[in-house]
Amino acid sequence: MTARSRALAAAVVCVTVLGALLTATAAHAASRTVRGGRLDWGVKSSFQSYVTGPVAKGSYSLTGGAATVGANRFRFHSATGSYDGGTGAFTAAWSGGVRFVGHRGSDGGYELDLTISRPAVRISGGHGTLYADITSKAKGTGTVTTSRGVPFAALSLGGIDMRGGGTAVRLDNLPATLTAQGARSFAGYYTAGTALDPVSLEADVPAPAPAGPSKTPTARPSGSPSGKAAPGAIEDGAVDWGVRRTFREYVTGPVADGKWTLTAGARDGGAFFRFPAGEGTYDGKKRVLRAAFGGALRFTGRHGLDLRLSGVRVTVEDGAGTLYADVTSADLTGKKVPLVTFAAKALELEDGLLRLTEAPGELTARGAEAFGGMYRAGTEMDPLTLSVALTDAARLPALPDLGESASPSPAPSASRTPGPKADATPRTENTASDGSVGGPVLPVGLAVGALLAAAAAFGFARRRRTRTD
Repeated sequence: MTARSRALAAAVVCVTVLGALLTATAAHAASRTVRGGRLDWGVKSSFQSYVTGPVAKGSYSLTGGAATVGANRFRFHSATGSYDGGTGAFTAAWSGGVRFVGHRGSDGGYELDLTISRPAVRISGGHGTLYADITSKAKGTGTVTTSRGVPFAALSLGGIDMRGGGTAVRLDNLPATLTAQGARSFAGYYTAGTALDPVSLEADVPAPAPAGPSKTPTARPSGSPSGKAAPGAIEDGAVDWGVRRTFREYVTGPVADGKWTLTAGARDGGAFFRFPAGEGTYDGKKRVLRAAFGGALRFTGRHGLDLRLSGVRVTVEDGAGTLYADVTSADLTGKKVPLVTFAAKALELEDGLLRLTEAPGELTARGAEAFGGMYRAGTEMDPLTLSVALTDAARLPALPDLGESASPSPAPSASRTPGPKADATPRTENTASDGSVGGPVLPVGLAVGALLAAAAAFGFARRRRTRTD
């Protein structure tokens, strides 16, 4: 037997053994529950440009906690579903939606009105489909139709073996093609077979917890034995604030090519950041709130972008609120800088939870300095949600679940093309991108093992050839 034949035979043995190991591991990987994750998808970049361009003169808005990523993708959150590691069958649905409107008529309505929400992906037998709830207005007639679970796009898996035993499923840049049903629900703007933006998704598929003796839940520390807070004291609290959507898009887009970093307990909610661990006082009679929150947020990128916000504080008095922060930037460094003012007349107390939901905010003059003059004073910023527990029994609203492995600010893909977008103020934010279609990746444990085994076999063959030739 020649050296080359012996090397090939060894490689076959390695692959055969690997196959047996994969089968055994997959058998242990069956029946996982999807618990958290995100799906990133721009629907169709050219459609976004058309909607927000000079012809349709429209815009898009986000619902249900959906967010934007980079310059032209939407992030849907909180995946739920199932995954069978033995067969590779995968089903998951995400929360959130995006609504496109354009061609506004004299009556104030829109000829183009399309909402895509609750995307879901099903993969079985090497085939994948993206489903969505669709509300659309037909061209010409204006008839509005709402359909649930529309098979909107066919996903190309490129021969990926979905079987595995890892704790997360990740698929990057899956090519997507509009289906016949999707074309109809798209109100006739595109025909079946049209290429859509690629789809990237992550979903946590943790192994079932081992059976064991039940434990008595640990009681949360209480300020008083009656379950009520001390007079005026705050038990817990959080501020949810996205700063400004188009600023986030600018940071992660191709111009700044940057990121954000969360520390000291701050968390990413997709469309907003959460500053937790609220403490302070609330006077129910005067409706005066003074609270401080934990967490720090830092934006960095090209062209000198470096803005850090920490020490977040909120005051509410006479139906008006102000958000303060300690600011470190190239243009302003200071403590307790008033960044945003907001209306707080809708502040409500129910079951021990003081709540103000998505209050519109405006940038202050000092806030404009913090952003280096990128925005003028009075610029509309992202809405602010305030949740304050006045009793130890009150619970703060849960965050959208982006999954354990989701990065807080993914780097933009290569091969991007500038174009218009919904909000081009300031001009430095007027960037959009066309997601490049790359090879899908499936790090569910076994795909990586297969690559390593192949590399080892190749290396073995090369060494044998070097010694014998």
